[in-house]
Amino acid sequence: MSYSGHVRAILVLGLPLIGGHLAQFAIGLTDSIMLGWYSVEALASVTLAGSYFFTLFLLGSGFAGAVMPMVAALAAEDDQTGIRRVTRMGLWLSVLYAACAMPLLIWSEPVLRALGQTPEVAGLAAEYLQVAGWGLFPAVAVMVMKSYLAALERTQIVFWITIIAAAVNVLTNYMLIFGNWGAPELGILGAAVASIVTQTASLIGVIIYAVRVLPEHALFQRMWRPDWEAFFRVFRLGMPIGLTMLSESSLFAASSVMMGWLGTVALAAHGAAISLAGLTFMVHLGLSNAATVRAGNAFGRRDRAHMARGAVAVIGLSLAMALLASAVFLLVPEPLIRLFLDASKRGDPDYAAIVAMGSSLLAVAALFQLMDGVQVIALGLLRGVQDTAQPMLMAALSYWGVGMPLGYGLGFGLGLGATGIWLGLVGGLLTAAALLMARFWRRSIQSVPYVQAGA
Repeated sequence: MSYSGHVRAILVLGLPLIGGHLAQFAIGLTDSIMLGWYSVEALASVTLAGSYFFTLFLLGSGFAGAVMPMVAALAAEDDQTGIRRVTRMGLWLSVLYAACAMPLLIWSEPVLRALGQTPEVAGLAAEYLQVAGWGLFPAVAVMVMKSYLAALERTQIVFWITIIAAAVNVLTNYMLIFGNWGAPELGILGAAVASIVTQTASLIGVIIYAVRVLPEHALFQRMWRPDWEAFFRVFRLGMPIGLTMLSESSLFAASSVMMGWLGTVALAAHGAAISLAGLTFMVHLGLSNAATVRAGNAFGRRDRAHMARGAVAVIGLSLAMALLASAVFLLVPEPLIRLFLDASKRGDPDYAAIVAMGSSLLAVAALFQLMDGVQVIALGLLRGVQDTAQPMLMAALSYWGVGMPLGYGLGFGLGLGATGIWLGLVGGLLTAAALLMARFWRRSIQSVPYVQAGA
């Protein structure tokens, strides 16, 4: 296949995945907006609770991350039994993980208070997590099913189910947070119930689709029967993926903590800028998922030439999107930051300070885009060839061995403040991009036989 053919195939596969990630991002955004309308205390508490839940969710999502390349490779080998085995055990592992994580969600208040949160915020966040925590079961199971469908290149259904879930979330939030349409006014607990409803609706949707459209896989027949060989294969591949995602997300969480040390203005500017960077990151994440599927398919066929051309094509697409986002961040930073601020407070000195600092952070985000895109594409390619253990160590070294101390040193040691902290993030992501790309091209892809013909 030519490079242009690879680009077309990646876009066909990746655009619905990008749309799905953007819709998922919108779910969290609408939660924050609607609770912000309800009360400042509810917004602060659900922000804390959401970060806590998301950290546990990311670790458990590693098993879904393992299912995607394994199913893609097995599909290339036309091994229908193997597809069923790894997907089932991915569901087993995800549900078992959720059961192990539940005590941390039910009894979260002591943990949150130990992290220095005020009793009021920690208490309200714990109330939310005691309810919303039960949504971890459907949430991780949905991720496995979405990975299974994406690996079979059925990304359109993944997109539409996420869109429907986002709509369900908005309507349920509106009903239960504020007590509309005859429902009780539950405030933050209403958002927690809405979260469970949304995740459960998504799970029901993907299960119905899989049972009706892919009956040959019989995923849910004799679901109770263990398959220990497949169980441990998914575990060995998935746990490093979960830990890698956890190490990256914890780097950004730590950067938010350091921003808080600089004061409210810095934290507000960071929140606006990181939200914009997170939005554009969804594009790279969707392309990374497509890279995993395409590389996994080539890995299953033992076709190195096809994999190499596809890798070059997806890297090129990611760089093009990064350059476009960087141009927007550099050309119109102030209007973007103002989207997150109350226009009626333009005369407030903090308003101007937040816009100025947020604009400077978006300039750093222009570099951020390039590094973040390359490193997440590299991770996607490495997962496609089922290489996850060594990349986990490389990522942890980059994020915590380079990014965190560099950010602290520049921000506080050299007095660069918020910009210094973000430059530290860039340094960590640059290190990860270099190490992971070198790993893929110099080692991982070399393990695949060189077959000139590729489809």
